[in-house]
Amino acid sequence: MHKERINLLGFSYESLVVFFQSIEQPSFRALQLMKWVHQRGVLNFMQMTDFSLELRNQLSEIAVVKPPMVEDCFLSPEGTKKYLIKLDSGSMIEMVKIPEKKRLTLCISSQAGCALQCTFCATGAQGFERNLSDAEIIGQLWLANFYDESSPPISNVVFMGMGEPLLNIKPVMASISLMQHQNAYGLSKRRITLSTSGIVPEINKLADKTDISLAISLHAANNILRDEIVPINKKYPLEELLDACKNYLRAQSKRKTITIEYILIDGVNDSLDHAKDLVKILDGLSCKINLIPFNPFEGCNYARSQESAIYGFKDFLIKKGFITTLRITRGDAIDGACGQLVGKLTKSVKGKNKNNSINLINTS
Repeated sequence: MHKERINLLGFSYESLVVFFQSIEQPSFRALQLMKWVHQRGVLNFMQMTDFSLELRNQLSEIAVVKPPMVEDCFLSPEGTKKYLIKLDSGSMIEMVKIPEKKRLTLCISSQAGCALQCTFCATGAQGFERNLSDAEIIGQLWLANFYDESSPPISNVVFMGMGEPLLNIKPVMASISLMQHQNAYGLSKRRITLSTSGIVPEINKLADKTDISLAISLHAANNILRDEIVPINKKYPLEELLDACKNYLRAQSKRKTITIEYILIDGVNDSLDHAKDLVKILDGLSCKINLIPFNPFEGCNYARSQESAIYGFKDFLIKKGFITTLRITRGDAIDGACGQLVGKLTKSVKGKNKNNSINLINTS
């Protein structure tokens, strides 16, 4: 019976050391392999020329380095690029590459689908399929750096794609370790952001695992409304969530702020009274607020807030002393904007034209 080969793509440095020791190889092979794979983009053991031919043959028999497969790509007019990725199981996920003046950000997925069913999010409407493995998560960063030969390297990673990262914590932490390792991608803690809808027990344990940037997908400033649009709030209400955020900051002596993400939905959470409630509940929390105009998707009855409401909301928060930014909508021509990621092939190829671009689509 043929034994399945081990996929080493998602292995941390420590796991690679153990692997090489198991085949009676010295520990420094782990660093060599990491550099070949994550810094040079080489997947074929036979091209790893500082390994002996005997070792290359041995590795080829027992292991692979295999990222997930890009099924299709969609480019929006402003340069945002969405990748539809097919996993070995047949599930589809999406990642989004977002170019900005001084950085290139990758919006990464941690699950196929999502179980949290936030009412403003297309991924939640799709339902939950499964957690991603270490290799499937770090594989997205590998693809973003090496799939397009002319692409500059990713400078920032945000876990704001499909899924709730804190419900798949072990593979997410393993991939973050690789992202930060100097012999892999060498990203600093400030360049990796984990966004959560508020899994309070995991937030309370997070400081023991990492010191990366934390973002809270808040979207409502009272429990009644948040119960409706972010149902996980019924289990972990605002008071518990904000206490957990303060605990995370206390444990991070050098970390100054948490990002509060707030999607503005017309007539739902965008009034001046909602802004006043937000000011009240964020009192005492060191944070900055990122306002995100709602991005419509098929089957949802919500609408984007009016411009006057968006800027009135923002101006009020600034007057109250909060650092407040308004996210520029990127990728909505390719369903690549915040809240639009779905990951189903039938939806993702909708409207595709001969130039491999998409006519209809937004992500996060």
